[in-house]
Amino acid sequence: MATQKTKKNSEDLRHKTPDQLRDKLADLKKEQFNLRFQKATGQLEKTSRVRLVRRDIARIETVLSEKSKATAA
Repeated sequence: MATQKTKKNSEDLRHKTPDQLRDKLADLKKEQFNLRFQKATGQLEKTSRVRLVRRDIARIETVLSEKSKATAA
């Protein structure tokens, strides 16, 4: 079940332009890479951040997909 924070996050994402979403997606993918690198070297302290970043990436990709389908229709 979605919490208030994730609902607000999704709504905020829907109000952004596709370019802003792509920039945010690129930042999150870089962060995901860094987190994976930290995990591999044993330096990762906030293990929950991996899950949050992965879900944020999925949220942004979903919104981008919705926007591209809306413009195609």
